[in-house]
Amino acid sequence: MADPDLKTFSGHTRANWIRLRTMIWLRWIAIAGQLMAITVAQYFFDLRLDLGLCYLAIGASVIANLVAMFVFPENKRLSETENLLMVMFDLLQLGFLLFLTGGLHNPFALLILGPVTISAAVLSLRSTVVLGGTAILMVTLLSQFHYPLRTNMGFILEIADVFVFGTWIAMIIAIVFISLYSVRVTSEINSMTDALAATQMALAREQKLTDLGGVVAAAAHELGTPLATIKLASGELYDELANHPELREDAALIREQADRCRDILRDMGRAGKNDLHMRQAPLMSVLEEAAEPHKDRGKKIHFEALGDPTEQPLIYRKPEIIHGLRNLIQNAVDFARAEVLVEAEWTDDRISLRIIDDGEGFPTHLLGRIGDPFMRNRRTPASSAVRPAYEGMGLGLFIAKTLLERSGAELSFANGLDRPSEGSIREDGPGAIVGVSWHRYRVDAGDRSSQSPIGLNHPISA
Repeated sequence: MADPDLKTFSGHTRANWIRLRTMIWLRWIAIAGQLMAITVAQYFFDLRLDLGLCYLAIGASVIANLVAMFVFPENKRLSETENLLMVMFDLLQLGFLLFLTGGLHNPFALLILGPVTISAAVLSLRSTVVLGGTAILMVTLLSQFHYPLRTNMGFILEIADVFVFGTWIAMIIAIVFISLYSVRVTSEINSMTDALAATQMALAREQKLTDLGGVVAAAAHELGTPLATIKLASGELYDELANHPELREDAALIREQADRCRDILRDMGRAGKNDLHMRQAPLMSVLEEAAEPHKDRGKKIHFEALGDPTEQPLIYRKPEIIHGLRNLIQNAVDFARAEVLVEAEWTDDRISLRIIDDGEGFPTHLLGRIGDPFMRNRRTPASSAVRPAYEGMGLGLFIAKTLLERSGAELSFANGLDRPSEGSIREDGPGAIVGVSWHRYRVDAGDRSSQSPIGLNHPISA
């Protein structure tokens, strides 16, 4: 299910989506806050600060922002390395200010968590580890080495050593926890976003096939009459040009090419109608169509209708239904040893399907997570040999689940054959069972009162 187009949307490249302008704007806010804190501390609380070094640290951020504003374009997107360097600069600049203003005795030491949180939410795991390690080292050094906070009267403002130790431990725990939490949550969001993008791409491809099949069938139908006229006229010319052999050969060529066009259009029309042109079809026909690409892959696919054949439902042939079922059947064929069984059952209220393979079944510990995007489990050499280059129960099942649920289906995943079919599907193994069920009104096209006519064919315009 891998697609090169998805690399553009991959979570691994999202660090490149951050604009330089955004980072500059955030840094201006930090600079304004630092200037305000120093001013309030000096004039309202009578603290004695080394203003020269403090303004030097803040000035470094101002200069860095001005350089970034005037050297680089406003719409520049930062790379992973550039993002890391910018956040690292902000972390070191904040650490230097804290060194000048009391270290962990300064309540603003909590702001060290800011750059770490940004890194965990935006950058890669490696960059987050580097930045988090730097933050932990900085907190440790600030707990021991710093300029004390003094008042104008010479009094040193400090908290008890036990509170300094507690603050140090709390900061380290917060850095680790926030980093892990942000990385995990961001990874889940990125995976879901990537999977939804892949689902939209898959549905768009299926919709293009639908449109293409309709155009092919319509073209074959509309061009049939003019080609028949050409053939008739060329035949009459052929008979009338008996005394003009050179012209008669041209008339014969026209008739021959008209026959050739007729054959081509007949084949195209048959392909369009058999593929995706019709809007409704019997349930079993839709299942066979979904399984068609996988019938020649060395595994035998059985179809079984458990309901009354005379009352087989006519369902809508929506692209999401066909593509979703195709993915489920593909997964069953990939994991099956020799055979796959596709069962269909219908009642007055529901239409239900079961796709069963004779493989080893779903891993028990993953049953509750099947359908989540980009699941990864440790692959064994045996599974790699059976399914080379396959990621395994991730994006494909997510796409199938999402598309089928869009059509109103309910999906279930289980192991074990509770009703093995005679002559098919081995009985000495668990196998995997995928259940798909709809309320009948969601997909049934047999209720004439709810159907709209397809209408006349429209002329094809260039």
